[in-house]
Amino acid sequence: MPAPRRALVLTAGRARGSLAAVRALHQAGWTVGVGTPDGAGMVTTSRACARAHRVARPRGDCRDFLDGIRDAVADGGYDVVFGGGDDWMAALALYRDEVPAVVPHPAADVVDRALDKVGLTERARAVGLAAPRTELATEASVAGWQGPVVVKCRAHWRPQHAHPHRIEARSYPDVRAAGTRIERLREAGLEPVLQQPVEGELTALIGLFVDGELRGRVHQRSPRLWPTPSGVSCRAETLPVDPGLTACATDLLTDLGWSGLVELQFLRDGDGVPHLIDLNGRFFGSMALANAAGANLADAWGRQVLGRPVPPLADARPGVRFLWTAGDLRRAAVERRGGLVADVASTLRWLPGATTSVWRLADPGPTLELVTSRFRRRRRSVAER
Repeated sequence: MPAPRRALVLTAGRARGSLAAVRALHQAGWTVGVGTPDGAGMVTTSRACARAHRVARPRGDCRDFLDGIRDAVADGGYDVVFGGGDDWMAALALYRDEVPAVVPHPAADVVDRALDKVGLTERARAVGLAAPRTELATEASVAGWQGPVVVKCRAHWRPQHAHPHRIEARSYPDVRAAGTRIERLREAGLEPVLQQPVEGELTALIGLFVDGELRGRVHQRSPRLWPTPSGVSCRAETLPVDPGLTACATDLLTDLGWSGLVELQFLRDGDGVPHLIDLNGRFFGSMALANAAGANLADAWGRQVLGRPVPPLADARPGVRFLWTAGDLRRAAVERRGGLVADVASTLRWLPGATTSVWRLADPGPTLELVTSRFRRRRRSVAER
């Protein structure tokens, strides 16, 4: 009889990617605990979650963060601790010697290289991938920038990081209009970068990188995003795997020294050229699509780091669809492609046969939690007014 496997997933309470991973691990026979800053949230209401724990975000000296992990591992006997966001991942990599369980993420210097937006674009170009011009927002680069710009954090976490929330990328018509955003990032103790916008469709190449090979590959396109126009996938569809793109991605991951789960995000321009814009080394928003279309990557990743046999990982089937229903409806209310009614109808047409990010008939808790929490917030807002 195989030895039991226990995993702790550290995440924000409403992270849809972490929910998909918790369900996938549970389906593969893992006992799964979830650690969130308040010990509650949507992910903890899933039937796949055996136990919820309070684990602070990695901020300041990270003492509360590490104490929360130690308490959770002592309580749940977990073998592996996964980070469900960039900050969780980077902090786990840095403090792995103080974590009383296996940390599946690469070494801290590897994670730092992967999360560095400036360095990543340079490494991408060196292996033959296209990547947009990306520069630190220095006085000189701001003064010399021409045309539209995307303002991003160079990395979303660093030691002693104190800002409570992640600050997302935002597009501007010119660098003058981006001035307030640049200053906000600096005031939060983060390094702002300027990136050349790429007009195109969001795509991604996903898999488990093991022994220099990308396994269980998922190639997907995202025709709709929320928040619009530069958010995350609210619709996605799997594509046949591109061998040329995979070869370049393999060279990039080898150069980084990467291992484990990875999602490489691209913007595919009008000529069909994919431009690398990001690397995610943790559970991602459309994780449910990868689970539905191909291999159970979360299970395989856990087995890999525990030294257990990893099952064969097939490529994802093309044509499998994904829908974040609430996000796509919110997008339709703003974009109104062909009119509000037509755009909402297009969401409903996409739904049949698609895997969804939250709703599951056999596991209704997360959906109910989202609905009731929104109702509670609305009641508080009315009461305050």
